[in-house]
Amino acid sequence: MDLIKAIEAEQMKENAENFNVGDTVKVFFKIIEGTTERIQVFEGLVIAKNNSGIRRSFVVRKISYGVGVERIFPLHSPRIEKITVVRRGRVRRAKLYYIRDRVGKSAKVKELIVRKNK
Repeated sequence: MDLIKAIEAEQMKENAENFNVGDTVKVFFKIIEGTTERIQVFEGLVIAKNNSGIRRSFVVRKISYGVGVERIFPLHSPRIEKITVVRRGRVRRAKLYYIRDRVGKSAKVKELIVRKNK
């Protein structure tokens, strides 16, 4: 069992979890087409985070040409170049599956405003 944990530990990314559910993120994902490689950006709302350790994954949802598109990304995948947070969201749920049924303004998530103590 220690051997498995050791192998998983060396494949895990450092500082990979800098976002939460409700945040709007840009995921820079490496696409391999034949012999060429390119980076494709998937920008959307994080609606869920699942599992733990090396098997950690997250679901990102966006609206593309009026159709909702969801994609599941493994957090520690070597194909993910980087994840940048565009906007922090203020939510009170761990899973935002209710967003799937919403349209228009009700599908928005309020922005988290961080106040600094003086």
